[in-house]
Amino acid sequence: MGAPAGGRQYPAPPRRLVQGRGRGGLRPHHRGEQEARARVACSLRSPRPSGPPLDGRDIAAGEEDADERALRRVPELQRAREPQGEAEADDVPALPLRIRYRLGRALPATALIHALVICNPAAGRGLARREGPRVARAFRKQGWTVDLVETKGPLHAGRLAAEAAGRGVERLIALGGDGTVHEVANGLLRARSGAALAVVPVGSGNDFAKLTGIYPYRRDIERAVAKIATAAPRRFDAGRVLGEYFVNTMGLGFGPAVVRTRNAMPSLKGFLSYLVPVLRTFWSYRPIHLEVIAAERRETGNMMMLEVCNGTTAGGDYRFAPDADPGDGRLDVCLIRAVSLPRFLLAIPRVMRGTHGTMREVVQFRTRSLTIRGDAALLLHLDGELRAPGAAECTVTVERACLNVLVAK
Repeated sequence: MGAPAGGRQYPAPPRRLVQGRGRGGLRPHHRGEQEARARVACSLRSPRPSGPPLDGRDIAAGEEDADERALRRVPELQRAREPQGEAEADDVPALPLRIRYRLGRALPATALIHALVICNPAAGRGLARREGPRVARAFRKQGWTVDLVETKGPLHAGRLAAEAAGRGVERLIALGGDGTVHEVANGLLRARSGAALAVVPVGSGNDFAKLTGIYPYRRDIERAVAKIATAAPRRFDAGRVLGEYFVNTMGLGFGPAVVRTRNAMPSLKGFLSYLVPVLRTFWSYRPIHLEVIAAERRETGNMMMLEVCNGTTAGGDYRFAPDADPGDGRLDVCLIRAVSLPRFLLAIPRVMRGTHGTMREVVQFRTRSLTIRGDAALLLHLDGELRAPGAAECTVTVERACLNVLVAK
């Protein structure tokens, strides 16, 4: 097979690649494909001869040479070269096409992913620590390069996430509950990293994991990992208040009071770790006076609770915002005005079913920003983590599409 005058000379391709089978030989389009394969194979086996570029073009300046044109004629290699959709183009670093061809076939996408599993050893009453090595092995079976690290105390997960993102780690796996997710997400958001967050849920509530489609596989680690390995990245919003992010919910009033009671009862686990504190807090709780100001609505008075939601649930199974979308650029606000304790007790099952919106004491709306003022220093929860900033006023805003999250298909 020759080349244009002044161009490179290539050895003749092996006869078996260009000779057809049977009486009819190769069809014209098959022959062209086989010739392209043969030309590339010969160029890879032989050193490049010296000489001017084809057609006088400057290959060093980025023009494609004859090998590249030959590769473009092979359909499967062209598919390996071009990104298959936005997610793959962003998430899978491409090897040079010549190396892919030497390997004989396109590499699987998962073979190039570097991930860090951040394990909260206290999550799930020690379940995360026990399952950590198995989670790492399961990801390696999926072809990922995985490191496993345990947190040493509060806020350590956020520092680990920020450091890993700075080193170019592409996937951050939170092995724990909503508190672990909160810290890892804050680390990524403060680092302004494009690394993707995934969750292997082994905590109590696992509200954020429900948004990623992994929650039903909590006790089946291998299945959860398989879902994450094939998950597609999606851009999530995040709320921000007093310099800290939340990815699921933040709240005032009854919610933080329940969290404080739950933290004093560490022996409880699972659903009981939320139900029992709710009932215990119920008998001693008193409404708080709040002023809530948003462009869409303004409310003032005594209130049982206020939840600002990016996700749909909080506290395990309480569906404060059943229609919330974490990627719509808005926060869903659920406010319950002061009511008698028996009336409030009747509202709890309706909140769990997500049907509380028809109650006259409930106010729901969507907004991009709201200001909250209280008569005294506010007590907040952010993704179930208590915060006492000492301020009587705060402003809650949404940052749109700021967090890359792996969502199961």
